[in-house]
Amino acid sequence: MVKKKPHASLRGKKPVNAAKSAKKTPVSRNPSHITNRLKRSEMYGKYLQQKRQEKKQSRIQRVKEAEALGDDKNGIKKAVPRTLDNTREVEPTMVLQDPEVAADEAEDEFARYFHSETPPKVLVTTRPRPSQRLFFFIADLQRLIPKLHFYPRKSFSLKEICQFAANREFTHVMVLSENAKHCNGMTISHIGAGGEMLGPTAYFKVSNVVTSQNIPNHGASTNHIPELNLHGFGTRLGHRVGRLLGSLFPHDAEFQGRQVVTFHNQRDYLFVRHHRYVFEEKKNIKKAPSECTTPEASQDEQQPLGIKDRVKARLQELGPRFTLKLRWIQSGTFDTQFGEYEWMHKRKEMDTTRRRFHL
Repeated sequence: MVKKKPHASLRGKKPVNAAKSAKKTPVSRNPSHITNRLKRSEMYGKYLQQKRQEKKQSRIQRVKEAEALGDDKNGIKKAVPRTLDNTREVEPTMVLQDPEVAADEAEDEFARYFHSETPPKVLVTTRPRPSQRLFFFIADLQRLIPKLHFYPRKSFSLKEICQFAANREFTHVMVLSENAKHCNGMTISHIGAGGEMLGPTAYFKVSNVVTSQNIPNHGASTNHIPELNLHGFGTRLGHRVGRLLGSLFPHDAEFQGRQVVTFHNQRDYLFVRHHRYVFEEKKNIKKAPSECTTPEASQDEQQPLGIKDRVKARLQELGPRFTLKLRWIQSGTFDTQFGEYEWMHKRKEMDTTRRRFHL
């Protein structure tokens, strides 16, 4: 008579689950071809679980490879991801600290504003019969740009407005256009002090306008002259556009106001933001020493905080925020018939690849 082996639980061993011990066959493809609905749903659940597991393994593998490359502390740089910005096509007009360009800009039509010789004075108007929503944006622009004055458009042409502004010693004219009650265009014309009609005139497409009242936790701007931050203008065209935008602001900033206006160029889109620096100071909170604390721990708590631990800086957005896209730039003041265009954006001819930028 053959003796039967006792059960695993009687021998002090953990019983083996045959279902779990069986090898799991990987799901090769999406089980949409299975006709049985219950089996198809079961296989589809396994398929999704396998996909999640593969994604997790690939992420762990990438982290291990990044750690294997080392960090900057050991003198070995990590792999830099390829983006459209760092792989952009080489622009022949790119200028970086060129002394000839610096000499030209020291004597151009915007030099008097950057040297604080002439204070800028901007006239802003709208298209005929503007909507009420556009006036909220104009009110934010008046808080953004110092010495910006609004005049109603009525039925005057742009040439008449430029002549009107020149007679009243304005240096710039800004015209806002809109479509379906949304601001979609901004024309900036440089007149110059004394009505010289110097130019240039630039037209920007406006998008993503958010007024200050629609920005959560926004602050209230003051009358202080803000700092100006022009970032990302690398080509000759970018320098010209950046200097045109920079000439709208006085360059004797009042730093006690802690306000800054940023024109950030990224992939030929100009992101405009208005912020304030906020410094928060932490104070030492003295706690009563408890019975369980050691005298060494109580001494550490009484030590004064360092500067980095005591003072923290953050940004508070004041508004407005919007995005500009250059469409054309023209020599002189606005003239549709006889004006000479310095540059005009032609998408089919210029935007041949996604890695080609002009500013």
